[in-house]
Amino acid sequence: MNDEEKRQYLETYKHQKEKGHPFFPDILFKDALVSMLVLLALIGLAYFLGAPLDARADPADASYTPRPEWYFLFLFQLLKYFPGKLEVVGVIAIPTLVILALLFLPFIDRSPKRHFFSRPVVLGVTSLMVLGVVGLTVQAVREAPPPAESTQGDQVALLYSQNCAPCHGPQIDVPQGVNLHNVIAQGVHGVGMPAWSGDLTSDQIDALAGFIISPKGNQLFNSTCSQCHQVGDLVSGDPIQLKAAIDQGSDFAPHQAADVSAYQNQLTPEDQTALLNFLVAPDGQRLFTVDCSGCHGRAVAFSGSEDTLRSIISKGGMHLQMPPWQGKLPNADVDTLANFVMKPLNDPQGEKLFRQYCSDCHGGLVPQATSVDEAKQVILHGGPHQTMPVWGSVLTSQQLDALVTYTYNAAKGSGVEAGRQLFSDNCSKCHGEFGEGGPNPTRAGDIIAPISSAEFLKTRDDTTLHAIISQGQPNFGMSPFGSAFGGPLDDDQINAIISYIRSWESNPPVELPPSAPAGAVDLKGNEIFADLCSQCHGAHGEGGVGPALADPSFQNSQTDQQIYDSINSGHKQTAMIGWGEILTSTQIQELVSYIRSFPPVEPGSTGGVSFKLDVLPILQSRCSICHGTDGGWDSSTYESVMTTGDNGPVVVAGDATSSLLAQKIQGTQTDGGAMPPGGTMDNRSIQTILDWIKAGAPNN
Repeated sequence: MNDEEKRQYLETYKHQKEKGHPFFPDILFKDALVSMLVLLALIGLAYFLGAPLDARADPADASYTPRPEWYFLFLFQLLKYFPGKLEVVGVIAIPTLVILALLFLPFIDRSPKRHFFSRPVVLGVTSLMVLGVVGLTVQAVREAPPPAESTQGDQVALLYSQNCAPCHGPQIDVPQGVNLHNVIAQGVHGVGMPAWSGDLTSDQIDALAGFIISPKGNQLFNSTCSQCHQVGDLVSGDPIQLKAAIDQGSDFAPHQAADVSAYQNQLTPEDQTALLNFLVAPDGQRLFTVDCSGCHGRAVAFSGSEDTLRSIISKGGMHLQMPPWQGKLPNADVDTLANFVMKPLNDPQGEKLFRQYCSDCHGGLVPQATSVDEAKQVILHGGPHQTMPVWGSVLTSQQLDALVTYTYNAAKGSGVEAGRQLFSDNCSKCHGEFGEGGPNPTRAGDIIAPISSAEFLKTRDDTTLHAIISQGQPNFGMSPFGSAFGGPLDDDQINAIISYIRSWESNPPVELPPSAPAGAVDLKGNEIFADLCSQCHGAHGEGGVGPALADPSFQNSQTDQQIYDSINSGHKQTAMIGWGEILTSTQIQELVSYIRSFPPVEPGSTGGVSFKLDVLPILQSRCSICHGTDGGWDSSTYESVMTTGDNGPVVVAGDATSSLLAQKIQGTQTDGGAMPPGGTMDNRSIQTILDWIKAGAPNN
């Protein structure tokens, strides 16, 4: 720029300066325009690039190292130089002084000079501050520690590797019936195995035993439970509480303060069983229920040796060799059977033929086929047609032993399995699913002692147990269950229950009586009737051991006061006790009103269908093994039955034809296969569900 150009520029600048630019609207418009452009840029970045967030904060995650954003790293680093009581200087004092200096800078620096060489003090201080921030940021990045490693590790695996692996290798096969805890604690002197009780605690020995029996369960424990629990806290714990904790997940009371939804979603039924087997002894019945009952029902029809059964379960595959029926059955019978396989509902002739020729191998489970022609070809030509998983690669040796023993005994016609179901239906409401006892619903403040303890089982013979079940104990509120005394069970059924109770002797589930708060029960009228009255009077007042309360003759002959007095005081000449000490007067009045609400039902008839008493037990026994753990439709509660499902609604109230549940159990909807997968339900169960849907699918 020459002198003339410089002179013209200065004159123009002087003129423009004298003229000036108004703040409003010129300057304000420019600020607004720039702000709008910045806002649009931020919106664009957020829309196209997003603002990803880290995972949800988890205080139990010991591997996470918290770090601030990069623009705060210098403060993070500055804090390191002010440890202990000096922390307040680095966190509060210095940043506050810097902010105050910036606020008062216009009043401190009033120099008219603009060139930075003419402002050495401000330039020097600012440069030092910038260099300090950059230096601290760089140092923070350089000193960033790696994510903290969990120092606990797999302590049980470490115990095994340090104490057992040098002699036994990576895995130990434990013979059935061996008390592994005693072997580890006492040693085996004949083979030079030392006694570890002097070096390991009882909890550590229990943990080692669980690891040896179920190594997969140990891995699951470390991935799901070890963040909150030490292995010694749970190993060899109360089996009832452990099972409830795994099954209920976040609904289990001690879990309600913790987020356990992640492990609930990631654990398959097989994983849950492996985890429980790690914490308690293996259970063949539970393994059969989880892994086998979906196809085989309650038992397997098998007549060979136990070694043969073990080979079949272990190897799996196409294990059923069906004989060809061509030439042995008339063509008409083959056609009837083929049609029965496709649509087993309401086909008495097909059901008769199936029971005559097929039930010895198939039991009550009707096989599946994609078409009538396919079913006909299988029936005519036979051959292997059922595929079973190779359980030998899934289960541990100990689990396989337990499963084989249970399956073999059930196949021989053992009453244990039948007794388990009868116990669950008739006894568990008062005695608990494991015979653990609990609050006596017929006597306020009374606790029913466990019948599964070693002391109880050793001091009661089978004759005594039979007499108690058959004749009842009216003084304790227990009704007679034997048919000779007006109960619902015959002698064979009572003997099956006794067999199931005796099965606890090898490993009694509980030892001490349960504790429970005394006092009156806190239930509504309908709940009181379902829990306390229905076992004698029927689920809908249709009668049973006690009179039919829904019978019009009873309703017309009894006043509200008479019904109230009967409930309050009982009947001395019958097994009916007085409930006045257990129920409040308001509850008894609610119960009277509920009894009065029964629709007329003739004695002996079934009455209306109850979801809680009739439908839910069917869903729990035939559906919930998959629908309740594997996602999709959940059959465990009324709300989940009505609202869940990937192809819902599964139940259309009042319309059985359009309800997917009705279509699946009847076999009329075959997309994906009929349900249950191992064969159809019995006709009575199907009709119960259909009647409930047609009645409007009530939550009763």
